[in-house]
Amino acid sequence: MNINLTLLAQALSFAILIWFTVKFIWPPLMNAVEARQKTIADGLAAGERGKLDLELAAKRAAQELHGARERASEIIAQAEKRASEIIEEAKNNAKAEGNRIIVGAKAEIDQEVNRAKEGLRQQVAELAVSGAEKILRREIDAKAHADMLTAIAREL
Repeated sequence: MNINLTLLAQALSFAILIWFTVKFIWPPLMNAVEARQKTIADGLAAGERGKLDLELAAKRAAQELHGARERASEIIAQAEKRASEIIEEAKNNAKAEGNRIIVGAKAEIDQEVNRAKEGLRQQVAELAVSGAEKILRREIDAKAHADMLTAIAREL
């Protein structure tokens, strides 16, 4: 065998292998590599978008939490204000009720005092008439008796 012929046959076989590989094997391999690269790039882009979305969601959650805390503080302040208003209103109502009770009690006491005074006037008048009757030893007629009681009651 001739070395040149062997080399030429090997070169020709190698050229056919390269042509066959470039024509039939290389394009599907390149398509698969490109599809894999695209998939990886899409995955990385989605990861970045997810990371950005996560950061935005964290910021929004922090803002919402801050807003919720502010609203809670406002609600608590309003509740405390309302509670103090209710307490103050209850105090005022209690004072008004106490004053009303005091006024009623004073009026009742005044009525009792007036009744007691009238009773005492009546008793004093009767005692005075009785004493005068005993002193004079005579009976006073009913009309004179009533007039005298009225006059004494007015004087007292």
